[in-house]
Amino acid sequence: MTTPDATLQVPPSRALPEPAAVLTLLKPVTWFAPMWAFGCGLVASGVALGTHLGLLLLGVVVAGPLVCGASQAVNDWYDRHVDAINEPNRPIPSGRIPGRWGLWIAIGWTALAFGVGLALGPFGAAATAVGLVLAWMYSAPPFRLKLNGWWGNLACGMSYEGIAWVTGHAVALGGVGMPGGRSIALAACYSLGAHGIMTLNDFKAIEGDRELGVRSLPVQLGAERAALVACAMMLAFQVAALGVAWSVVPLWARGLHAMMILAQVPLMRRLLTDPRGLAPWYNGTGVLLFVLGMLVSAIGLRVGGGA
Repeated sequence: MTTPDATLQVPPSRALPEPAAVLTLLKPVTWFAPMWAFGCGLVASGVALGTHLGLLLLGVVVAGPLVCGASQAVNDWYDRHVDAINEPNRPIPSGRIPGRWGLWIAIGWTALAFGVGLALGPFGAAATAVGLVLAWMYSAPPFRLKLNGWWGNLACGMSYEGIAWVTGHAVALGGVGMPGGRSIALAACYSLGAHGIMTLNDFKAIEGDRELGVRSLPVQLGAERAALVACAMMLAFQVAALGVAWSVVPLWARGLHAMMILAQVPLMRRLLTDPRGLAPWYNGTGVLLFVLGMLVSAIGLRVGGGA
């Protein structure tokens, strides 16, 4: 096995990070998932959208740019050796963020996220803390949950979907109320379904993961079996979400959600023909239907008054 020191060769020319590289480190493109889930929790709450507006806007910032941004910085710091193999142009292995600046940014952004999260009320602050703890457990030793795809993907799904959804619902209630059972159950279903989405993101790094001992599901199971497991997780827990809300959401919401789930089946069949090559394509097609289904569930729960 190649040692970390042998794989990471950072150009020593810079003393300070490039500002643009810091933004790249925080990966704005990844903020969408928790912000969307936060919004779905807000919708599911049934609370008027203008209620606690300032708190809700702050919650969106905490869920996306702050907590998710911190998780990305933490992950890139502790993945700098595997990135030197898989994606050497990333900010840390390329030297655009030199020395230990990646670590200081991760720590500083975590502290900022927690500090701002305190303003979300007791429940929002606790959810912020849990999300940040999971972010560090996912990437950093001694836990480094990402070394095993089963646990790492679960931690990501919980942070990106479940915690964000429940937080959005709670913050809509002023940060002091507890979401109802159906809303929590939906958040759990989408967290577990997102386990499969996380697996799709691992296909691009199979070689580097295998070389450095990261046991992602594609490494453990092979690309074909990992894709099959990912599809099964996404499909099964979307069906479970449909069942959770079935008795309270209106007929149009049940029908629309069911059609979105069924529409993913032929897309999954195509994905299974070439998981490595088609994973990005599926992220733009099948995963889009997954996240739209989340919103339909939330709207249905709101209209049906069953949160």
